[in-house]
Amino acid sequence: MAPADSIWRTRIDRLPASPRSAAYVAAIGAGKQLKADFGSGTWEGAPFGIPITSVPAGTPAAKVSFDYAEDSDRGPYPIPADALIEGGPQASGDRHVIALDKSTCKVYELYDAHPQGGGWHAGSGAVFDLRSNALRPAGLTSADAAGLPILPGLARYDEAASGTIDHALRITVPRSRHAYLWPARHQASGATDQDLPPMGLRLRLKADVDISRLPPQAKAIAQALKTYGAVVADNGSAWYVSGTQDDRWNNAALRQLGTYKGSDFEAVDVSGLQISADSGAARRP
Repeated sequence: MAPADSIWRTRIDRLPASPRSAAYVAAIGAGKQLKADFGSGTWEGAPFGIPITSVPAGTPAAKVSFDYAEDSDRGPYPIPADALIEGGPQASGDRHVIALDKSTCKVYELYDAHPQGGGWHAGSGAVFDLRSNALRPAGLTSADAAGLPILPGLARYDEAASGTIDHALRITVPRSRHAYLWPARHQASGATDQDLPPMGLRLRLKADVDISRLPPQAKAIAQALKTYGAVVADNGSAWYVSGTQDDRWNNAALRQLGTYKGSDFEAVDVSGLQISADSGAARRP
């Protein structure tokens, strides 16, 4: 769900590795397993993955207040009171809310969202036009630490079932650096260690890693990680790839991604793709 020339949909399999690739991978965890942070059913009693709430045209705007109002879009936010929350109503984690209006191709995203008086209170929020490559102003977060939209980076069941995921995926790392790389707009750490990955870093599964024996759902994800890579979007567990909450996922198949470890990845130098600091479009490799 991004324009054809979006950085999310730009192939990076033929780009050079970053000179700091080995250091970044070591900092994230060369021995840590790859994990699909989504699936069907529940995990420890909570829904598994990031849910998407489809909102019909004309959905009334909800009143939304923010902890970080200076970093958040004013809206309006047509998010219904019963919108799905990441982890469920009692969750204590990131509590993302993603509302998609297909009639306008806009997505409304909240972080740490809590229903309040018929509306919502959230840590931060952003509105993205999925037909546009426009980035948020430099230095601003979104509903994600890197200041990027969440929806375009999610693995979605329908894509995986078709056999092809044609975009990069969102991924988390345990510690990041006080820096961000285009197209990210925001850092999420005070650490200055140059070996730590910055927000926006693009990682990819190495070309010589054998994925032929994976079951179809896992293979589609692994191939996307080779072709389009993953974008460091937040601090969290090492090598956790984000996807939708969907009961059609096959959890046993997704667990096969744990065959691969951080050492099977490399960081990519995408500096040659950047057109300008104000656009999320990319030059073609």
